[in-house]
Amino acid sequence: MKRLLALVLLLAIGISLAEPAFARRVVVHRGPRRTTVVVRRGWPLRRPARTVIIHPARVAFRVAPRVYLAPIVFTGVVIAAASAPAREVLAWEDGETLSKDDDWTEFTLNCDTRGTKLWYEVAGGQVQADWAEVVFENGDTQVVDFNEKTHDMGLYPLLDFKDGRKVDHVRMVARAKTDQARVVLRMEK
Repeated sequence: MKRLLALVLLLAIGISLAEPAFARRVVVHRGPRRTTVVVRRGWPLRRPARTVIIHPARVAFRVAPRVYLAPIVFTGVVIAAASAPAREVLAWEDGETLSKDDDWTEFTLNCDTRGTKLWYEVAGGQVQADWAEVVFENGDTQVVDFNEKTHDMGLYPLLDFKDGRKVDHVRMVARAKTDQARVVLRMEK
């Protein structure tokens, strides 16, 4: 009888120790993780770094910022639809959809294309932009300061480089001021 009791007790202890190993793991997602924007040494804008939600790049970019050029202040002059570049002169186009619930968002669009002019379009809703970082193939980086201005739907010239530079990627920090907003960047040949 003592042997049976000892065996049952040993079996009960063994099961209680093994039970956590077979338990189902439950992962609780609490929404996207917020983090502080990371900028490199030499960053030209002098204001505190934002806390953002990062939308990961769909493709890893090839070139890291090496030298920051003097920042350019965005003028925000919308152009008439008739002045927009025709589809056949566009070398590249990509975009990101922003949600108002996410607040400030960092996203990277991989370009890897040579062109002469970069366009910024608010294709839906309203967007409040902080800055855009345009990284060229040689590591030169042009920061465009939007000064947190809100832009309505429309097409805006972002950067003009007549010498035909190759852009590796564009990183941007912005937020939707409407429920959803779409930002589209285009490169003209």
